[in-house]
Amino acid sequence: QVQLVESGGGLVQAGGSLRLSCAASGSIFSSRAMGWYRQAPGLQREWVATITASGNINYADSVKGRFAISRNNAKNTVYLQMSSLKPEDTAVYYCRVVDVNWNEYWGQGTQVTVSS
Repeated sequence: QVQLVESGGGLVQAGGSLRLSCAASGSIFSSRAMGWYRQAPGLQREWVATITASGNINYADSVKGRFAISRNNAKNTVYLQMSSLKPEDTAVYYCRVVDVNWNEYWGQGTQVTVSS
């Protein structure tokens, strides 16, 4: 069973930075793409960034140039470095992985609040 645990969220002023971590259990981590998503109050969950097993990266336009996703396969951990944060980045941030059978796994989420 795959488990994902996010950490690193908190309260930060606009323009500040945070680094989120997502630690994965199980053996699938190094062979699968990992994604970060977020959900603001009253809105649908939206995709933020993805990093493939080979290191290819994609970002949503709303975070491009401000966020950086990375992974450490030795630690089974994916990171999201967030800089130049804006109040509209306020959301619960989740990491996600899909296994070879198309089962998807989500973490419990970590709250990021950006004050103006």
